[in-house]
Amino acid sequence: MNTAELKKFCTEVRRDIINMTANAGSGHPGGSLSAVELMSGIFSKMRVDPKDPKNPDRDRFVLSKGHSAPCYYGVLAELGFFDKAEFANFRQLHSILQGHPDMKKIPGVDASSGSLGQGVSLAVGMALGAKHQGKDIKVYTVLGDGECQEGQVWEAFMAANHYKLDNLTVCIDNNGLQIDGRNDDVMSLGDLAGKLRAFGFHTIELADGNDLETVLAALDEAVEPGKPKAILAHTVKGKGVSYMENQAGWHGKAPNEEQRAQALKELEG
Repeated sequence: MNTAELKKFCTEVRRDIINMTANAGSGHPGGSLSAVELMSGIFSKMRVDPKDPKNPDRDRFVLSKGHSAPCYYGVLAELGFFDKAEFANFRQLHSILQGHPDMKKIPGVDASSGSLGQGVSLAVGMALGAKHQGKDIKVYTVLGDGECQEGQVWEAFMAANHYKLDNLTVCIDNNGLQIDGRNDDVMSLGDLAGKLRAFGFHTIELADGNDLETVLAALDEAVEPGKPKAILAHTVKGKGVSYMENQAGWHGKAPNEEQRAQALKELEG
C-alpha cells in the first residue's frame, strides 16, 4: 500500500473499532484508536501472508497492551486474515474475537496477551529465538504507556539490550492516560525517552504518533548493529472521534447507538 491507501486503511480500522465495541456494548475504544497508525504502519512493513499465517519465517507481532484488541482485529481483518463478519461476535461467548487476543483462535495473532507488562518479554523471547536460529525475522511489539509502570517491562528492556536484539522494535503508545486517569497522577513515568536511551535502545520520539508519515519513517529508520529500536509515539487517546479524544473515561467504555452514529459520521469526514 502507498501512503494514501494506508491512510484510508487507518480510517477503516477506526470504523471497525467503533463498530466492534458498539456491537458488544463493551471493550476498549480509547487506546485502540490511539494505536491505529502504529499498528497499521507496523503491519505494512511486516513480512506476513494472510494465506499462510503460520509460516515459520514470518515476522512477528505482539500486542502487549492486549485490551486494545479491537485495533488489532481491525488491522488483521482489513488485511484479510479473517472475515469482517466476525466483528458482530466480538467479546461474545465462543467467538474467536475475545476481549484480549487468543493465538489459538485468531489467524495472524502470534501471542495471547492481556496481562500488562508481559508482552514485551514474549517479544524479546521471539527476537532472541530468531537470532539463535539464524533467521532474518523482525519482531514488533506495542505497549501502553501506563503499562510501562510494570517492572517486568524494564527487565525485558534490559534483556533486549544485553542480547543485542537489533531485530526488535518496541513501540510505546504514549497517549498520557490510563484507566484511572492521567499517567502523571497515577504513577509518573518521568523522562521516558531518556530511560529508553539509558536502557540501550535506539530511541525515536514522535511528537505526533498519529501522523502516519512520521510513524512510517521511524519504522524505516536504520539502527546500528546490536541495538534494539524503541519508538516513543505521543498519541491522542480516542483519536479520530471528537467526544472520545483525551478522555480517560473512554478507556474501557463502549459507545451507544447514538454515539456510534456520530463517530462513524466523523470518520467519514
